Amino acid sequence: MNPPPSLQELIEAVRRDTSSDQPLDQLVTAAATAAQLEETTDALLGHFVDRCRRDGRSWAEISAALGVTKQAVHKRFATAVAAHLVAATPAPTLERFTNRARHVVAESQQAALASGSGTVNSEHLLLALFTEPQGLAGKALAAMNLSQDSVRAAISAAGGEPAAGGEPAAAGAATAGADAGAPGQVPDARPTAPAQFAADTKLALRDALAVALELGHNYIGTEHLLLGLYRNTESLAARILAEAGALESTARAHVLGALREFEQHNP
Repeated sequence: MNPPPSLQELIEAVRRDTSSDQPLDQLVTAAATAAQLEETTDALLGHFVDRCRRDGRSWAEISAALGVTKQAVHKRFATAVAAHLVAATPAPTLERFTNRARHVVAESQQAALASGSGTVNSEHLLLALFTEPQGLAGKALAAMNLSQDSVRAAISAAGGEPAAGGEPAAAGAATAGADAGAPGQVPDARPTAPAQFAADTKLALRDALAVALELGHNYIGTEHLLLGLYRNTESLAARILAEAGALESTARAHVLGALREFEQHNP
C-alpha cells in the first residue's frame, strides 16, 4: 500500500499550485485542496460502506469497524444510505412519512394531473408543500416570502405547465408543531392519482430521506421534502427556489429554528 501524501508534501503542492507567494492566496489554495481531499475521503469510505451493505453486513457491524456509532455512520453517509434503502425497496413507499408529508405527496400527484402532466415533477412537489401551510416547510416558505401563486408563475415562466389556480387544498388535521410523529393515513380522503414520479422527484424523495438521516430523524416530514428539493440543483424546483432568493441555508435555518422551538415546548 502506497502511503498517503505527508503534510509536508501537501504544503509543497499548495505552494506549487498557488500563483503567488502571498499567504492569503496560498490559504485559498489550501482550502480548496483540503475540500478535495475530504470529498475524496468520503467517496472512498462511501464506496466500501456500500460494498459492505451489498455483502449483507449490518450497520452495527459497519459502525463498529469504523469505530463510530451507527448514528454517526448514517449522518456521514446519509445520501449513500438513502440510496441503498430506496434501491432495496421494490416499490415506492411512504412508510416513514408523516401525515402531512403523505398529504403533500398526494397533492403533488393532483397538481401533476391538474397541469395535464402524466408525471409528478419536482415543481409539482414544491407546489404541493403549500397545501400544508402549518407544516414546517409551509412556514419556511412563507417566511421566505414565497407563495403558491408565485411558484405557479415561475413554473409558467420557465415553460412548464403549473397546476390550475385556486385555494390550496384543505390540509388534514395533523400535529400542530413539528412534522414529527407516527406516520398514519392521509386525512384527505381523495383517491391517490395514478401519475408516476419523474426522475427528479424520485431524487427529491431520496434526498428527503438523506436529510432526515442527517438530522437524526426516524420520520420524513414536509421540512425534509423541502430541504431535499434543494439537493438536485438542476431540477426546476431548485432553480425556482434559487431565483426567488429562497436559499437552502435560509430554509434550513428556519427549519432548525422551528424544530428547536418545538423540542423546547415538547421535552
